Amino acid sequence: MTTTTAPSTDQRLYSVADWYDAEALLTTEERQVLGRLRSFLDAEAKPLLAEYWERGEFPEQLARPLIDLDLMEPADLTVDAPARGIFHGFRIFELARTDASLATWYTAQAGLFRTAIRVGASTEQQREWMPQVIDFSLKGVFSLTEPEHGSDIAGGLSTTARFEEDADGGSWVLDGSKRWIGGASTADVLCVFARDTADGQVKAFLVDRAAPGVSLEKIQGKTSLRMMQNAHITLENVRVTEAMRLHNVNSFKDVAAMLRAMRSDVAWIATGIQAGAFEAALAYVKERQQFGRSLGSFQLVQEKLARMLGNITASLSLVVRLTEQQGWGIYRDQDSALAKMQTSLMMRETVALAREVVGGNGITLAADVARFHADAEAVYSYEGTHEINALIIGRALTGASAFTN
Repeated sequence: MTTTTAPSTDQRLYSVADWYDAEALLTTEERQVLGRLRSFLDAEAKPLLAEYWERGEFPEQLARPLIDLDLMEPADLTVDAPARGIFHGFRIFELARTDASLATWYTAQAGLFRTAIRVGASTEQQREWMPQVIDFSLKGVFSLTEPEHGSDIAGGLSTTARFEEDADGGSWVLDGSKRWIGGASTADVLCVFARDTADGQVKAFLVDRAAPGVSLEKIQGKTSLRMMQNAHITLENVRVTEAMRLHNVNSFKDVAAMLRAMRSDVAWIATGIQAGAFEAALAYVKERQQFGRSLGSFQLVQEKLARMLGNITASLSLVVRLTEQQGWGIYRDQDSALAKMQTSLMMRETVALAREVVGGNGITLAADVARFHADAEAVYSYEGTHEINALIIGRALTGASAFTN
């Protein structure tokens, strides 16, 4: 039997950053699962983060234990009721308050790829693939962005798909390239979006990562999300059967439905990053001594801490309410765009303030805030830039589209 009674202060997971106790919306069972996640992250992940961030490598030894935590549809939550949207949100929040790359890596499967299957696959395809997605036996990535097309991907998508008949009934041939695809090097399949040369409409295909004609190149020289392995993917005469085409994706409108659902995940990541940076900064100023007293006792430092907490509280309010609406089946572009835009904007200020109060040590990995400060820049831009999300909201407010053709 699930319960949603508010925990006492000493039992709460987020007693510092969650000022208005949004955690009280979680059931006891949901908090227990999140507690297991936190224990793992504190004991196994945190000691590795600075080293692997600096090396620009993902700590692969964390992947299987993280998968084995059974976070996507935890068995102990589905006995009486399925895992709810608010649990999924706080799961992302917990990952992001530890590290943005960990959150991005996990949501690549649990958010982007799962949404692609949930929205884009036929009933029969979902029946076959969804259990494998949930237990990670079929790992996939969302391959939409291209080298020359990001914000303008709706009209600019240039990867092509053409159907060729043969004795076996025919197959699709894909040509083009994708960029910034996180987790591609360890995925089983790439969910590739391509424009059908016959009708000009966007379609989606599950492409075997090792298929002939597929080549992956790790993107080097990143200053943000350094642990996350992003790939440049080239597709040359790659053949895909009709069975591996997502049958419910027949135009970019179908892709937009996926993006509408996924932007809420990014808003939760932006909120979690703020919590991680704030908690690291708060711990630092309580311990750091300057002029013979605690750094946290100075008025200007306390003002910055209060602003950070205000940003986090506002962000949590946005993402919790958006998640509740989506739980009722209300999915609107402008709602997810508003949450992504505003939480990312506040995230930028929060991580900057966190770095500021830590002073010179704020640019070192040892003080923790530097990772959040750098990683926030990637989150600020992906899944829709500030400007694109603002135009989505503006279109809903005025009824006039300001997008250029």
